[in-house]
Amino acid sequence: MTSDFIAEVMALPFSRSRKDYRQAHHDIGYLSNELIENAVKFRQPGEILVEASIFDGRFFIRVKNTIDGGSAARFQQLLRHIQSKNAEELLLEQIEINAISMGSGSGLGLLTLLSDYDAKMAWAFEEHDDQHIILTTTAAVAMPPFSNQ
Repeated sequence: MTSDFIAEVMALPFSRSRKDYRQAHHDIGYLSNELIENAVKFRQPGEILVEASIFDGRFFIRVKNTIDGGSAARFQQLLRHIQSKNAEELLLEQIEINAISMGSGSGLGLLTLLSDYDAKMAWAFEEHDDQHIILTTTAAVAMPPFSNQ
């Protein structure tokens, strides 16, 4: 519901064109849903902060939540792996692995954002205490140019 609300509000500037509105709504909704879903799935007790904006033709979202040290280490390892190859190749590899092993789809959403949506993403890991890390995920996707159709 949260990602749909964000998509509804943030896509409003594109409502002059049905096509642009639908594209913006879809892209914003998908990106927001993936980041919020991951924050909920891997979080430790505490709040999740979600910030969103549109600036200079891009939709930006920042999601901040607390995770445990083990989750932080596994995620950092996944990020190093993702940076080692092309996102499209990794997406195809992960789809094949999941088809063979009936896997959980680990990393598919992230790889889809990087490959199919050309999302620009950054992560910050900040030690909160001995057992908790504050993870900040920031992402941006290009929005359709405003049109008068």
